[in-house]
Amino acid sequence: MILPIVAYGDPVLRKKAKDIPEDYPKLDELVNSMWDTMYNAYGVGLAAPQVGLPLRMFVIDPAPFAEDEELDEAEKEQLKNLRRVFINPKIIEEEGEEWAFNEGCLSIPEIREDVFRKPDIVIEYQDAEFNTYKEEYTGLAARVIQHEYDHIEGILFTDKLSSLKKRIIKSKLSQISKGKIKIDYKMRFPEMKKGR
Repeated sequence: MILPIVAYGDPVLRKKAKDIPEDYPKLDELVNSMWDTMYNAYGVGLAAPQVGLPLRMFVIDPAPFAEDEELDEAEKEQLKNLRRVFINPKIIEEEGEEWAFNEGCLSIPEIREDVFRKPDIVIEYQDAEFNTYKEEYTGLAARVIQHEYDHIEGILFTDKLSSLKKRIIKSKLSQISKGKIKIDYKMRFPEMKKGR
């Protein structure tokens, strides 16, 4: 089922999400709905707060980035095969020299900016059956995970911009929160109190 994506300005995007217990009702349905919602909006990642739930979960499928001709074959293969659900994740290491990449967000449509992040991470997480994993990611794969992880910490990519960039996009962010944008996927806007 396709869920409305929560727009910038909704308080749920600023909450630190809570762990998901193993007996969480209809978790499989929620995971499937998040996949449907992400693909419908042509996203590469979606966190539970973006569908209005302050839960520590996100899904990613960065396969579209594998088309980038500048990437080496190993990174392309990793991106193509990285369709994952992360439940109760915890980034335990972030290393390397920060690098910029132009990021966007389904909750903040029509805004893209360069964001600096470290290239290498180690993350612990559970899958939908609550099996635990500890894995290392690098490059674009790490970045997609870091972006979604920020969502469950109540952080948006716009928080990482310079004060000048924040001032430049302030009116655009206001328009998004009021629903005064054209998008081709279902959203819920905080100042309108209903989806469209």
